[in-house]
Amino acid sequence: MDAATLGAVGTIVVGLAVAAAALYGHRGANAASQSGAVLGGYSTLVDNLQEERNTLQAKVAENDRLLTAAYAELTRERADKAELHARIAELTNENARLRERIIELGGQPT
Repeated sequence: MDAATLGAVGTIVVGLAVAAAALYGHRGANAASQSGAVLGGYSTLVDNLQEERNTLQAKVAENDRLLTAAYAELTRERADKAELHARIAELTNENARLRERIIELGGQPT
């Protein structure tokens, strides 16, 4: 083989090596880019989950406050109901006593 043929074959071999290196480098860049995208997506997901958790914690705190207020109102209503029952019993007893007194005085109870 003469020098010109060897030079041409050498140029072709070097060109193929450069193309293979460029292809391999491009694949590495894609892998790094995808890895960065995955990490970025993971970071965004974590941020979203933390924000949702904080929102839910605030909602739980608000519900606890409302629940406490509802229990307090129920306690007041039960106390009011107990007072009404006591007042009803008192008035019923007084009516019975007054009817007996009317009968003792010779009248007809109504």
